[in-house]
Amino acid sequence: MLEELKEANGYVTGKIKEKDELILELEKYAEENNVPIVTKEVAEYLKFMVDINKSKNILEVGTAIGYSGILMARVCEKYGGKLTTIEIDETRYNEALENFKKAGLNNVRAILGDAEEEIKKLNEEFDFVFIDASKGHYKQFFEDSYKLLKKDGIIFIDNIMFRGYLYKEYPKRFKTIVRKLDEFITWLYDEFEDRFVLLPFGDGIGLLKK
Repeated sequence: MLEELKEANGYVTGKIKEKDELILELEKYAEENNVPIVTKEVAEYLKFMVDINKSKNILEVGTAIGYSGILMARVCEKYGGKLTTIEIDETRYNEALENFKKAGLNNVRAILGDAEEEIKKLNEEFDFVFIDASKGHYKQFFEDSYKLLKKDGIIFIDNIMFRGYLYKEYPKRFKTIVRKLDEFITWLYDEFEDRFVLLPFGDGIGLLKK
């Protein structure tokens, strides 16, 4: 089954013909410099979810080089929307600022800092939250951002199955992260029942509607 999923993902990504030069540049940079960004199939699904939700105020936890932020900001821009994105690494933060500038985006507010602290400082509501940061802190990021989520808003959690280590053998150094993610997924199912779904493509996606 897992091999079939990999083949299916390969088929999907093979059909995606990216033409945007900046996006292609960022994908190449991420691959060459081992920067974690969303996979192509997840990127397509992310844009789709932002679009059908007609999101006007998006919170991103984990900016990295701005790849996913650019995708979301471009979509919500047509609805008069904006993106608030938080990054703890100063080098990545500065790279993202440059990439947002290259993309010609004027609807992005980038924050440098620890998301566990910065989310608590925000005093506004969001209709879409994208979480893709430190895996060991996912539950805290979720709880803090959920408080700011509007009714019917969406939380999109990427990499929730952490390289497949939740269901296959993993290096001992990841034991704590794997345990925390597994407990987080169980908690989401128990706490939110039919409002949470786990999708096994990309590196695992968790979706929740408030």
